[in-house]
Amino acid sequence: MLSNVDYSEMPRALQHMLERDQNTEAGALSRRSFLKFAGIGGLALGAFPQLAIGQTSNQLKPTQQPSAFVQIATNGEVTVVINRLEFGQGVQTALPMILAEELDADWSLVRSRHGSSDAAYHDPLFGIHLTGGSNSIKNSFMQYRELGARARAMLLAAAAARWNVDVSTLSTRAGVVLGPDHRQLKYGELAEAAMALPVPETVVLKNPKDFRLIGHATNRLDANAKSSGRQDYGIDMHLPGQLTAVVARPPVFGARLKSLDDSAARAMRGVKAVVRVPLDRGAEGVAVVADGYWAAKQGRDALKLEWDTTAVEKLDSAKQLAEYRTLATQAGPRRFDADVTPLTSAPKQLEAEFVFPYLAHAAMEPLNCTVALTDSGAEVWTGSQCPGLDAGAVARVLGVKPEKVVMNVQMAGGGFGRRFSSSSDFVVEACEIAKAVRATGLNVPVRTLWSREDDMRGGYYRPMHLHRAHIGFDDKGQVLAWDHVIVGQSITAGSVFEQFQVKNGIDGTTTEGMRDPYPFPMRLTVHHPKHNVPVLWWRSVGSTHTAFVMETLVDEIAHSTKQDPVTYRMSLFGDKHLRHRAALQLAVDKSGYGKKRLPAGRAWGVAVHESFSTVVAYVVEAAMEQERPVLKRVTAGVHCNLAVNPRTIETQVQGAAVMGLSMCLPGSAITLKDGVVEQSNFGDYTVARITDMPAFEVHVVPSAEPPTGMGEPGLPPLAPAFANAVSRLTGKRIRQLPFNLA
Repeated sequence: MLSNVDYSEMPRALQHMLERDQNTEAGALSRRSFLKFAGIGGLALGAFPQLAIGQTSNQLKPTQQPSAFVQIATNGEVTVVINRLEFGQGVQTALPMILAEELDADWSLVRSRHGSSDAAYHDPLFGIHLTGGSNSIKNSFMQYRELGARARAMLLAAAAARWNVDVSTLSTRAGVVLGPDHRQLKYGELAEAAMALPVPETVVLKNPKDFRLIGHATNRLDANAKSSGRQDYGIDMHLPGQLTAVVARPPVFGARLKSLDDSAARAMRGVKAVVRVPLDRGAEGVAVVADGYWAAKQGRDALKLEWDTTAVEKLDSAKQLAEYRTLATQAGPRRFDADVTPLTSAPKQLEAEFVFPYLAHAAMEPLNCTVALTDSGAEVWTGSQCPGLDAGAVARVLGVKPEKVVMNVQMAGGGFGRRFSSSSDFVVEACEIAKAVRATGLNVPVRTLWSREDDMRGGYYRPMHLHRAHIGFDDKGQVLAWDHVIVGQSITAGSVFEQFQVKNGIDGTTTEGMRDPYPFPMRLTVHHPKHNVPVLWWRSVGSTHTAFVMETLVDEIAHSTKQDPVTYRMSLFGDKHLRHRAALQLAVDKSGYGKKRLPAGRAWGVAVHESFSTVVAYVVEAAMEQERPVLKRVTAGVHCNLAVNPRTIETQVQGAAVMGLSMCLPGSAITLKDGVVEQSNFGDYTVARITDMPAFEVHVVPSAEPPTGMGEPGLPPLAPAFANAVSRLTGKRIRQLPFNLA
């Protein structure tokens, strides 16, 4: 590990662990993987004796081995390792709940921590490390149940051997094995013996009617630390001798340096080095490395820089929109190819153009990554959504073997997709800086920090999109033909995901959410122009724009044919989309839609959308105040199948809805002029604030089916529900995000 770091500043327990771990064979799933610490001065899991449960079974995959996921201390404390990044979505609680349910652990003694880039922490379905696509609970539900059940079976076997009784005579309750004659053994007393036993390949899982954790609203394990300010994030990383780097990046994506005068920066107090480094997508930058962030930033401000932008595109948002409008009139590849000739004879016609801007992820914690180089490899601390992919990128940049890279996944203060790019851009940048710093003779860990402005202007935005729709329908709202065009950059083209996502020249992330669940005869044409603005998935990906288009147009058809928007949607669902029907009906019933009289000046708005296998319906109340749309009340109906932790679902829907609300507010857009991003901070890039928050209720449709995702589905239907309410108040249909009522 950190062979060149002075351990004397560290607690004695950590010193012993690190010294021991240096002798661990590389590539093995070692105890080091269980005893990672979250930064010097933080709470080490090795402060008391820990025991991993179980020998390796050759018949089981690493993702099925309890030894990678469960540690039981002699005092009975159970630590569950999560195979995902916790960055606000609640998996640090929900995954331990699932495992603890089958383990029959005492929840008051359950703790949680992150995994690493070890193969054990792959997504069990996708076979890669991944936190994204709202797949954490969906893909690991059965995995964590089985892990808990295997560990429990081994504890029972250890107790049976100690008491010399048949294991069938034993039971468990809240961290205790119960035996004949009122005998009891706590899990902590059995862990050492249990870890020596083979891991059972098959286990019997609980009957869901016996669940005592799953399905019950449970406070998050990280709630106290976060609400009290004691939670450490990647940005808080501090190692002995550590320096901090801040980077001067070109104003235009892909530009390189023409000249550099760093004399003033080098002369500043605290500045240790100034190095030129390659950046993402062929760009070049200058890293100022200093004792701390402020000294590094002051040093960066003192640099005299000239940039060469002659060889790169200088995008202008106004010209880009004109280009997209031209593309929308041209032939292109098609996602759906229904016959649109009935458009010419349809009794009712609807034509609409929608414009959606670039959006920044704008997480509360800006990007950061700490790198410590060793003689043969590196150790990295960062909030990564894909630590395996990032570890491979680190190995390539540093020219070391992948098994010599140790990834320490840190708690992250948001991300919304930005911490998972196939280029591993901010991790690669941090490694380039660490390598350049070492070349100057400084052999110390380097923490690269992005300022809010760096983060906002650093690229990888939700792409700008233009939609055009021409719809023909009859007096009853039956759609006879729908001709639709989408123009926008591809997220996955040129990435490692292109072979899976791009079919017939169309990126599937662009069109997700179009048409379904409505049985419309649609011809959908897609254009993917190429620009040098880096783009990436943004919470709920394509549904951020497709849900708005579909749900406002469906609403407009209902209004045009004098039908209630709920009744019209229900008729379109028919008997094929029962989950949509149930979610919408629940939101309607709980909101009082159609039954209660709204205050003067208020109107209802409705939208329902499925993304990531979860259906969310919103019934909202909105008003116009001082000519400004205001969201007053939101009632959500959610169908996510089995609700593991209803409290987390409630907060995820609320958080996603706030992001959806942000998309509607003036100033929520990234724009470019002469290739330069015009926004820099929350002063000129709008996000919803507490004063914008409506009254909110979340209701979940009861279900015993395996859970689906919840991190993203709450976002897409909020903006169209709000827009539909505003349209009833103003008589104007909203075709643009953020809202433009002109």
